[in-house]
Amino acid sequence: MNLLLDTVTFLWILEDAKELSQTARAALEDTGNVAYLSAASAWEIVVKHRLRKMQLPEPPETLIPRQRALRGIESLSLDESATLRANQLPDLHKDPFDRMLACQAIEHAMTIVTPDALLRAYPVRVLW
Repeated sequence: MNLLLDTVTFLWILEDAKELSQTARAALEDTGNVAYLSAASAWEIVVKHRLRKMQLPEPPETLIPRQRALRGIESLSLDESATLRANQLPDLHKDPFDRMLACQAIEHAMTIVTPDALLRAYPVRVLW
């Protein structure tokens, strides 16, 4: 299964946070699954870090690729087909980063790993 990590899920993985569900942990440990971090999530982390809404132990441009590599998480680029799909989504979720994750999950037949209940309203598979 191809797993698309929500931004908060990625950050909780880095912290080994107790908020990360057992179901999510098991899916991430399953070697048959491939985890991805969207460029949209990397962008969200950079934006929040620059606005000083998010503290990080090191700059995001080193933290994100290093942690992805350490944890075997692949990068998922933004592509035109996923971004254009945003026009077809109903306005159920106001966060543009989460809406883009929904678009990418639909376009690439991925399962989103997220605690965000609002994403369940879209036609995507959600795991938590």
